[in-house]
Amino acid sequence: MAGVLRGLARAARPALHTLTPRQARAAYAAGSDVLEVDKPALARVQPLALPARDGAGLPATLFAPRTAARLPVLLYLHGGGFTIGSVQTHEVLCRTLAQQADCAVLALDYRLAPEHKFPTALNDAWDALQWLASHGAGLGLDTQRLAIGGDSAGGTLAAVCAALARDAGLALALQMLIYPGTSAHQDSASQQRYAHGLVLERLAIDWFFGHYLRSPADREDWRFAPLLLPDAQGLAPAHFCLAELDPMVDEGIEYADLLRMAGVPVSLEIYKGVTHEFIKMGRTLPEARQAHADLAQALRLAFGA
Repeated sequence: MAGVLRGLARAARPALHTLTPRQARAAYAAGSDVLEVDKPALARVQPLALPARDGAGLPATLFAPRTAARLPVLLYLHGGGFTIGSVQTHEVLCRTLAQQADCAVLALDYRLAPEHKFPTALNDAWDALQWLASHGAGLGLDTQRLAIGGDSAGGTLAAVCAALARDAGLALALQMLIYPGTSAHQDSASQQRYAHGLVLERLAIDWFFGHYLRSPADREDWRFAPLLLPDAQGLAPAHFCLAELDPMVDEGIEYADLLRMAGVPVSLEIYKGVTHEFIKMGRTLPEARQAHADLAQALRLAFGA
């Protein structure tokens, strides 16, 4: 991890918060697969367009290791602070999960801020999950074995969608939360301790949320900050993948504790010595490759495989 950080420092790329959203998206996309594992070849890679409630078509890609079987399916929501990121920046991760968990992965390109502010990304994610539950069988998928997951901002969206699914009576096998943001305010001890020099900077977090939120009042909405969820009983089982040296690690632990106290089955791994974004650094970090295996195992267990 220290070597990765030295390499980032030598590259001397402009900090995200100094760029426009368009520039930041291009910069993130350009470096998204530099430290990834090799891209697994899959039997099925299918572009789709999913309908949003306002009539928009949401691009998505279905990844599957096999074509014949009715595979269980994970809806995957990429990270990037609601402002950057795409299916393409997280394609290697989605392919890896599909291969190792022997499941289908539907990766969604939800709409990004600042063009689309809160709660558009959430609405897109929830619309996609409902569509998948209703129409996935037509794609040859086993929608009785359905999970949702994501990293960072995508983890936030996955956590909120899991609560919406409970309220709608939509059964999920698992919510897979990779260093999710869950807090209304970035005031935890880890937010202070790891604010600078460890991939995700405090200034970047402020930049992301400044683009995403319509007003300070949105911070108090549990759909932005799942720690404010009034009732966590009956949520889908959760698997947490957290990084030790991450500004968001404390709120991840706190949300796991909230679910546990509500009787939700929770498994949690904190990967030592690594930072936010480590899940996409498998070429360099054995911890990332171990996390891939652990996430795949959590999915296999949840799907009864």
